[in-house]
Amino acid sequence: MKPGIHPDYHPVVFKDNSTGDAFLTRSTINSERTIEWTDGNTYPLVLVDISSWSHPFWTGTRRVMDTAGQVEKFHRRYGQRKSGGAR
Repeated sequence: MKPGIHPDYHPVVFKDNSTGDAFLTRSTINSERTIEWTDGNTYPLVLVDISSWSHPFWTGTRRVMDTAGQVEKFHRRYGQRKSGGAR
């Protein structure tokens, strides 16, 4: 690697705001905040809104959409289709 052209790649702690879970990894991101990790060292802290601990895809908690309400809203707005089959 050429010296002086690559960003600083250092250990960083990412913490999920909603669950409080944190993990130590390496990144080029910088932060003014710091945290003392379980190994006794102090690392930059980056707060994230969503991580694998809080994302619906990874946690299995999905938001149920009110499809019946959406259909009713559609029918009120555009009217119901007359039954009689397609021609």
